[in-house]
Amino acid sequence: MTEEVSRKQNFRQLGLSKWLVESLDAMRIRTPTAIQSGCIPEILKGRDCIGGAKTGSGKTIAFAGPMLTQWSEDPTGMFGIVLTPTRELAMQIAEQFTALGSYMNIRVALVVGGESIVDQALQLQRKPHFIIATPGRLAHHILNSGEDTVGGLKRVKYLVLDEADILLTETFSNDLKTCVGALPPKEKRQTLLFTATITDQVRALQDAPVQKGKQPLFCYEVENVDNVAIPSTLNTEYVLVPEHVKEAYLYQLLTCESYANSTAIIFVNRTTAAEVLRRTLKALDVRVASLHSQMPQQERTNSMHRFRANAARVLIATDVASRGLDIPTVELVINYDIPSDPDTFIHRSGRTARAGRKGDAISFITQRDVSRIEAIEARINMKMTECDKVHDTAVIRKALTKVSKAKREALMAMEKENFGERRKLQKRKTQKDGKRV
Repeated sequence: MTEEVSRKQNFRQLGLSKWLVESLDAMRIRTPTAIQSGCIPEILKGRDCIGGAKTGSGKTIAFAGPMLTQWSEDPTGMFGIVLTPTRELAMQIAEQFTALGSYMNIRVALVVGGESIVDQALQLQRKPHFIIATPGRLAHHILNSGEDTVGGLKRVKYLVLDEADILLTETFSNDLKTCVGALPPKEKRQTLLFTATITDQVRALQDAPVQKGKQPLFCYEVENVDNVAIPSTLNTEYVLVPEHVKEAYLYQLLTCESYANSTAIIFVNRTTAAEVLRRTLKALDVRVASLHSQMPQQERTNSMHRFRANAARVLIATDVASRGLDIPTVELVINYDIPSDPDTFIHRSGRTARAGRKGDAISFITQRDVSRIEAIEARINMKMTECDKVHDTAVIRKALTKVSKAKREALMAMEKENFGERRKLQKRKTQKDGKRV
C-alpha cells in the first residue's frame, strides 16, 4: 500500500474506536501513515503481525491503535505488554499510551531498569492495563516478585516486540524467553512485531506453522524497508580525522558558522568516550548532555528532557539513543565513532531528516575506519561526500590548544572520581539484577 492510498483513509475507517480517533485528533494526528493503514485493520481482525517501516513512520500507533480499541471494549486486567530494548524507548511508548488513553482512565505501568523494583511490583499488583517494559527488568519481576505481582500476565491478550530485530538477538534471548514463558500460549494471544529493519531472524517467523484456530501471520513492509535505507532529505558527509585530534575537529564542527546553533546528536561506541566528550565540551561552553547505559536512570531522563527542551543543544550518546526515539528537532548527526554494523549507521542517521525535514549526517573517518565506511556505503547504496566545513589549519589555529587542555582536565577529573571503577560496579549490579539497559 502506498502513502497516497493511505491518505484516502482516516482512522475511523480503519476500525479504531470513536474515542481513540478523537484522542488522535486532539494530538493533531489525523491522517494514517502507510504502516498504520496496512496493519491496523489486520490486527483488529485478530491476526499476528510483522510490521516493517523506516524510523519515524508511526509504528507505535500502528500497534497501539488496535490494542487500545479492543481494550476499551472490556477494560479490565492486564491486557497488553510491549517489550522494547531501551529504557528511553519504553518511556516514550508509555507516554504515548498514556496520552492516547487519557480519556479512558488507562493504567500504564513502566517496568524498566534503574527504577525502584518495589514501586514497580506495587504497580504490577494493581493489574495495569498495559505494561511497557525492557525484557531484563520484566524477567526479573517474573522470577522474583511472586504470583500476586505477575500472575495477571497469564491473561494478557497482546504481546508486542518493538524494535523486534534487536530483541530477537542473543543479547535478549534469555530474558525474552522468561517473559514469553509467563504469558498465555501463542494461540491464545496476538503477537505483534514491529521493526525498522527486517532481519533474517524476523523473516524466519513468517515460515512458522500456523497455529490451530489462528489466522495466518500478516506481514507488511512499507516501501521495501531494506531497500530504502536513508531518506532523500538526508545529506551524508565525511571528515578525514587523525585519531588523536578528533575532539578538536568535533569542537570546530559544532561551532562553525553552519552548525553553531544546530541541535546535534554525537554518537560514540563506548560510554567512556561519551563521558570524556561531555566533560570536554561542557568546559568549552557547549550546552551539552549525554545518554548512555552506565548513567543512573534519573540522569538519563534529565538528559532527554534537557535536550528535547533545547536546554542542551548537543546530546552525546551511545546506541541507546539510535533506536526509535522521537526527537523531531535534530538537525545534525555526527558519527564520532563509526559503528561496526551498517544498519546501526542507518538508525543513528534516522535521528535527523525525519518527516520530510532536511538533516546532515557527518562521519569522522580515521585510518582504521575505511572498511566500515565501505560497508556502510554499500548498504545505503550511495557514496558520502567530503565535508568542507572544517579545515586542518583552522582546527590547529583555533581549537587544538584549548580543546586539548579541556580534555586533559576531563580525564583527570574522571580518574579522580574513579569513573572506570564505578562503571565496573554498575555493570556487576546490572548483571545481578538482570537488567540489560
